[in-house]
Amino acid sequence: MIKRNRADLDKSFLKKVSFLLLLFMLIMVGGFFTWSENVMITRLVKIVGRMGTTVGIYMVYRMIINYGAIGSIRWRNTMSPILYIAYLLLGLVSFMWSTDVGYSALQWFMDIECLVFAYYFMRSMLMIETFFPESDIRFYNIIGNTAFLLLLVFIVGMFVNPTSFFREVEGGEDSRLGGYIMNPNELGMLCGLGISCLIFDLYRKKRKWYVLLKIVLIGFALIETKSRSSLVGLLIIIFFHVQRSESKIMKWSIYLSVLAVIPIAVEKLIMRKGGVDDVMSMTGRLPFWKALINEGLPHEPLFGFGFMRIAYKDKFSSVHSYTAHMTHNTFMQVLMNLGFVGFTLVLLQVFFTVRGFTKEGTEKKLMLLGFLIPVLINSFTEFGIFGESNYSIFFYQLLIFSISFQKSKYYSRAEKLHLFKRRPHLIPALSPEIS
Repeated sequence: MIKRNRADLDKSFLKKVSFLLLLFMLIMVGGFFTWSENVMITRLVKIVGRMGTTVGIYMVYRMIINYGAIGSIRWRNTMSPILYIAYLLLGLVSFMWSTDVGYSALQWFMDIECLVFAYYFMRSMLMIETFFPESDIRFYNIIGNTAFLLLLVFIVGMFVNPTSFFREVEGGEDSRLGGYIMNPNELGMLCGLGISCLIFDLYRKKRKWYVLLKIVLIGFALIETKSRSSLVGLLIIIFFHVQRSESKIMKWSIYLSVLAVIPIAVEKLIMRKGGVDDVMSMTGRLPFWKALINEGLPHEPLFGFGFMRIAYKDKFSSVHSYTAHMTHNTFMQVLMNLGFVGFTLVLLQVFFTVRGFTKEGTEKKLMLLGFLIPVLINSFTEFGIFGESNYSIFFYQLLIFSISFQKSKYYSRAEKLHLFKRRPHLIPALSPEIS
């Protein structure tokens, strides 16, 4: 009777935690969107909403501990978080030579706020995994459902209010899902990430039709964003999943499905205005990057122009390319705003992060790659993981902490007493750690 009551209490508690984790993740990611043309409303959503969710995720973290978990962790793959912190510290120091300290500081503090949220979110996930082994809360499920719910707004919006949810491009000859609420390429990246995460639900969920419906709807949204890079990332992810499958029927079914979609993708994505030439020039980005390196970088080669600054003025301009305030490539962005010192730092950071992935088990490694691939591909053409504030940065921070935490081997006397008092039925399963 006591055990049954305990199981019911745990189930009720986990249901509440699952809802809160999804809610705060939804608000956090949603805070990167521009939901209103009113500047004050947008700032209120971005600042108050995101700061509120950071406080909220800390409260969830404390709630899990108070219910009967221990917050102790061991660090691993430490070079990844250490180098990331070093990158942020260099960004902080760059305020001294930034020509717009206010803008640099705003971008830096938004990255810090995301980092704090990611830290407590992943700490909470580790505690759930360790002290609630019966839980069905999964990291990929939360991210997949977050992406689905946000994209569902755009899918409905494209029919209800197309003028707001579509952005006209190429002189009005074409339109892309996202409007000015979210950059279409960034939205496409979220589509790829959402599908990548939901695929794992197919392996464990009984109602596979429901998961497939979500994937199909997100896939439809991806096509409407007309994001070429996101489609490439998704195909790479599908390839990894197909290689994992032992069923030849499933493999050939997926191969044939992909082949059937390719003509539609080529028509809608590749053969847009400009065609192959447009693709080969990275939609005009290559001349811009060349101008940045030849004309901008020589002015501040070692330490750059300051955090998220690519020129002395608000925008970089050249007679050889278009004018812009960001580089459309996250590594080029670091090269310009933190120079070769910052560029070397982030390359090492990415190397140690990817190396950390290789040490994980097969399923987690595939999940992390499914996360990294769309985010990294997007980083070569948009804001990316080291660019101006966007959810690619946030997702990358989650990845860093996903390989940096593991459960503690030893607990203090106070932690042991806390566990004995709150959830004594766990003692047998955790006896090596608490002995």
